[in-house]
Amino acid sequence: MYLFDTPEKLRSLLCEIVSWDSRTLTEGERFFSWKLQNKLGELAYFEKHPEHVTLHDAGLGRQVVHALYKHPEATETIVLISHFDTVHTDEYGALEPLAFYPEELTKKLLEDKDALTEVARADLESGNYLFGRGTMDMKMGLALHMQLIERASIEKWPINLLLCTVPDEEVNSAGMRAAVKELVRLQEEEGHQYKLFLNGEPSFSQGPTDTKEYIYSGTIGKIMPSALFYGKETHVGEPLKGITADYMASFLTQAMEWNPLFQETDLGESTPLPVTLLQKDLKIQYSTQTPQRAAALYNVFMFKRSATEVMDLFEQVANEAMTRCNEAYQAVCSRESVETIGTIRVLRFEELLDYAIKKLGKGEVARLKQEVLLQEDWDDREQSIRIVDTLMIECQELGPAVVLFYAPPYYPAVNTSDDPLVIESIQFLQERAQVFDLKLDQVHYFNGICDLSYVHYKDEGDHWKAFAKNTPVYGATYDIPFEDMRKLTAPVLNVGPFGKDAHQKSERVHIDSAFKEMPVLLEQLVKKLAGMQQLPKSR
Repeated sequence: MYLFDTPEKLRSLLCEIVSWDSRTLTEGERFFSWKLQNKLGELAYFEKHPEHVTLHDAGLGRQVVHALYKHPEATETIVLISHFDTVHTDEYGALEPLAFYPEELTKKLLEDKDALTEVARADLESGNYLFGRGTMDMKMGLALHMQLIERASIEKWPINLLLCTVPDEEVNSAGMRAAVKELVRLQEEEGHQYKLFLNGEPSFSQGPTDTKEYIYSGTIGKIMPSALFYGKETHVGEPLKGITADYMASFLTQAMEWNPLFQETDLGESTPLPVTLLQKDLKIQYSTQTPQRAAALYNVFMFKRSATEVMDLFEQVANEAMTRCNEAYQAVCSRESVETIGTIRVLRFEELLDYAIKKLGKGEVARLKQEVLLQEDWDDREQSIRIVDTLMIECQELGPAVVLFYAPPYYPAVNTSDDPLVIESIQFLQERAQVFDLKLDQVHYFNGICDLSYVHYKDEGDHWKAFAKNTPVYGATYDIPFEDMRKLTAPVLNVGPFGKDAHQKSERVHIDSAFKEMPVLLEQLVKKLAGMQQLPKSR
């Protein structure tokens, strides 16, 4: 007996798992894995093989869920990747209680259409979309993978399918980073031969008015070069006896924002320009003392560049920015006939750390770092800032200075567009989509950032070490299993439903795409990979 075989049953499944509120870093995220394990246990295959549904620790009480359909004669395995956490729901306002109930929310929005943009309102009135947090990003992908597992297990498709759904994709990808270790164990100890890592993230638009549907043969990389600005405090009545960190930060932020030096182009696609994700001074309370410490985090997307190359470029831009800052500051001091407090230097975190160890000793540096790490209210980014800040307070003679570092998370770019299996699979999907009068365009780098970043990792020069050395919390609260990622060599592909407005109040999934088109296309793709379907002949 099938539980998820019709569009109506699949829609019901989506609404059920969306109702399991699993916002990142909430109790709901922790409980979701247990609910899903019980739901998967309702399938006949897992009633017979309950040991094939397993939970794996992802930290903070969260679990990765693995569900394995294993054919007795199959040697190859397709890994079906998804995430079950969602972003928060404050933007829903009075409608927030309905954010996780798609049917009710969609009906309620029809009574209050002014709450939506003109485009979203038109989609609502069309009846072609189902609204709600997680409908698009990305519980529909998980629902489709659950349907695939059920069909394969009942019909005994001659291939292994491993459903791998993880928490925490929306913040640090702790779930996928934990899953990598178990995937390697299955490969090495139980002989799984991975054929494809198939993600189910939705089709993301390439611009505000874009309504095309896409399949992806890779995913964009993201890294966060950051800076701690350490100036010299003074009383506001004597401003030129110091230099504010905010003044220093303004030069680097202006140099980083939208800087084309960081933009990459590959296979006809370009990375978005860098922007600032956070900038603040570190004063906790108001006073007439000027702020001498500030921090900024910058978002940089990547295709081909490594962590080493981005840090080199970041250092170049920072040096140029501080040269301009020094010149402007010296001009003011000259105009006002006062002495400068010094020249701003630029150094990397690894240089600051070496200096601090020589001055204070390894034990004292470790103690200072641990004091920061014990602050549970600070996340990885804040702890990174505060570790640099703490060391600079102990090494004030280095100031005024800008300390460059990396803050988590880091998503390496992955691309397998030239893999023969991926080329054939994309051709197959594009041909079969014509049955639905549907055109699927290929995008080489998924622009929404996703967990495929942690498989098929290639870094022959160990450039990841630049990230490890310059990330203050690396090895303590945050790490990436680079060596294990290298062992997961199968190609990647992302095929998911069409939707709009991820992370917005108007998040919605296209009903026909989710419940009629993608179920058929994914089933045909997996059957083809299992040798049950033939690739259509080229025209």
